[in-house]
Amino acid sequence: MPTKHITIPTPGTDCPAYLVSPSGVGPWPAVVFYGDAGGIRPAMLEMATRLSEAGYVVLLPDLYYRFGPYAPLVPTEVFKGDVAAILGPLMATTGVDKVRKDTESFLAYLDTRSDIASAGFGAVGFCMGGGMAIAAAATYPHRFSAVASFHGGHLATDSPTSPHLLVPNLAAQVYIASAENDDSYPPAMAACLEDAMTRAGVRYRSEIYRDASHGWMVPDFPVYDQVSADRGWEAMLALFSQALPS
Repeated sequence: MPTKHITIPTPGTDCPAYLVSPSGVGPWPAVVFYGDAGGIRPAMLEMATRLSEAGYVVLLPDLYYRFGPYAPLVPTEVFKGDVAAILGPLMATTGVDKVRKDTESFLAYLDTRSDIASAGFGAVGFCMGGGMAIAAAATYPHRFSAVASFHGGHLATDSPTSPHLLVPNLAAQVYIASAENDDSYPPAMAACLEDAMTRAGVRYRSEIYRDASHGWMVPDFPVYDQVSADRGWEAMLALFSQALPS
């Protein structure tokens, strides 16, 4: 798959990103990929490439661009140490509200490309990125037709930036995939999010992946589960195939 390292102008500074395109001549539907708390690293590019191989232009922005350059993180090593000390400074530079603003720049960049179908985009997020993907789709409801969240955490909280507060603005079809073992998305939180989507009339499907743990989709996570991951990919691609233009 053709992969380009690009920079996207945003207010204040540029955001490094990767653009992964299918081989051949487009136009293709586009998906914005909101990564996890581990930042840009080979596993994220591997996942973006897999999505591109299915026929999508994939934009993978570095959500930590405000932090500045950082070495690629290795989750197995991060989890052996002080996770808060390692990830905290990076995570402090981003968040739902910042990503909502950043997405305007991401969409503006995609609009400059002639190889992208002009109708609705997709959004997918993993872990930290799950709530960001939902928030982005709700902030730009006329631009996103489908959004998938995999083991997204803190999707319905008391925070004024909680993604569930934006649900009434969603026009996209939504897929929520949660892990049975995930302290960041307990059953009460899932019920709150689903109630918000039901009351807002959102077209959504929510599934609990039994015996899976937070991060099961990401191949460099210690809890990676290939069987559950393949199931997740099947569900994601089915959603995008049905909702996005070809």
